Amino acid sequence: MRILFCLLFVTGFSSLLIADEKLKGIACRSVHLGYSAEPGKAFYVETQVKKSADGTYFCAIGFNSGYFGIQELANGKKLVIFSVWDPTSGDDPKAVPEEKKVKLLHKDEAVRVGRFGGEGTGGQSFFDYDWKIGETYRFLVKAEPLEKEPDRVAFSGYFYLPEKKQWKHLVTFSTITPKKTLGGYYSFVEDFRRNKVSTTKTREAEFGNAWVLSTKNEWKPVLEARFTADSNPVLNIDAGLTKNQERFFLMTGGEIENKTTKLKEKIVLPKEVKLTQPADLPIK
Repeated sequence: MRILFCLLFVTGFSSLLIADEKLKGIACRSVHLGYSAEPGKAFYVETQVKKSADGTYFCAIGFNSGYFGIQELANGKKLVIFSVWDPTSGDDPKAVPEEKKVKLLHKDEAVRVGRFGGEGTGGQSFFDYDWKIGETYRFLVKAEPLEKEPDRVAFSGYFYLPEKKQWKHLVTFSTITPKKTLGGYYSFVEDFRRNKVSTTKTREAEFGNAWVLSTKNEWKPVLEARFTADSNPVLNIDAGLTKNQERFFLMTGGEIENKTTKLKEKIVLPKEVKLTQPADLPIK
């Protein structure tokens, strides 16, 4: 379901999703923020989980070739995950020709990597990290076309460790893509446990202070997003601005009511809100 949404969103067809009654009562509805921002060389965002549950993915940065965020697994274990798709269609990672597979260019020693399938195919990385509710985490993705392989672009994922006050370059994957910049930016909250009980648990997260490094090397703030959701027809979802109106929020599951923003509506930061560009980003 996650990959289906991503592909539809970045190609502009999210409105084609048809209600899937099979998901009703089984899973919380996946909710998304589609950001209005120009194509760029890098994308930065801050994320704070307010409520979580086992089997939840909080995607901080989704883009035209992958996604990056934090998960709480079914057993309660927590980790950071960064994935990049192969250029091919299909769900069997073993069926992808070797020359078309995502390539690993860099891996931190604490990171595990592998292949994924079942929802498209590609390269995936895992960093075991016991993230905390209420703590703000920072994510950065960089895109860099490769001179020696002009059909490929390298995508690097950086995660900030607040307890060490330092950035960690988790991984760099390259994939074949005609798009030489980042684009199609989004965040989402997903229930992947889907065991009926998971629908009774609320998931909530905030996303904000987002910035895009333009192709002209100018950092520009992201000021608006559109609220969308997957094909699950349930209505216990919501999105909007936080009380200080500086961040966007997404909520799904449990006793949530859709009372702030209607689906497909835009959420815009007030003009008086001035975002602060971080001075310590690992790229310029």
